Amino acid sequence: MAQELDQFLRQAVGWSPLHGLTHRDPPGLDPEATARVIRLWQEHLVTEIPIAYALEQVTWRDFTLRVSPGVLIPRPETELLVDLVLAWVQAQDQVGAWADLGTGSGAIALGLAAAGIPKVYAVDLSLEALAVARINVERYHKQDQIHLRQGNWFEPLADVAGSLQGVVANPPYIPSALIPTLDPGVRDYEPHMALDGGETGLAAIEILVQQAPIYLQSGGFWAVEVMIGQAPRVADLLAADGRYRQITITPDLAGIPRFVSAVCQ
Repeated sequence: MAQELDQFLRQAVGWSPLHGLTHRDPPGLDPEATARVIRLWQEHLVTEIPIAYALEQVTWRDFTLRVSPGVLIPRPETELLVDLVLAWVQAQDQVGAWADLGTGSGAIALGLAAAGIPKVYAVDLSLEALAVARINVERYHKQDQIHLRQGNWFEPLADVAGSLQGVVANPPYIPSALIPTLDPGVRDYEPHMALDGGETGLAAIEILVQQAPIYLQSGGFWAVEVMIGQAPRVADLLAADGRYRQITITPDLAGIPRFVSAVCQ
């Protein structure tokens, strides 16, 4: 609870433990702000609404992102997915266009654009998610680099087939039967469209494996985030497809196999 309250105060009013140690109030704290913080914290305790939704924002990477129950709350682990992509890009002779599929809040797309990817197609089926992503893209003045498109996975990208340098996604990967067992803050507030991966949890990932080679240039990069226990199965899907090489499983900071990547033939 203490850690959760610390997170809440950091995001709500810029408070940190240093303010407590020095007996200083964070900048900008006034009675109106204090009342709002108390109200939001009470709402969180009663309803279990995630802190990010209560505040309508979350700190992720170097960004303060708008979020709503129409988008998945970006997790710290997904920052490593961006790092994985950027490490690969840095080893290439040139940088091309990328696609962030199921962009949600636009977090991954922003991470790529901020690191110098010149063009990112941020795709989502949800119009509500794209509205949130647009707010975040405009907040960081990345409209020239990030191109929002509405549709299901690769459908809105027909005009760039065969030209993408890379495809990245944090797709829905939780098996449908496990959704009711999730933490209430996730189960009751976060969009099931962004969570539910079908019977096996791999429904979306199978689409990404099957269709990506149509849109990637030869030697293009493919990378996704997966849940605990799925990485070997996703690697097997890539190997069985026959159009991928350099299939790699990368752990997160806790040592959990969390990301699967490959290079298109």
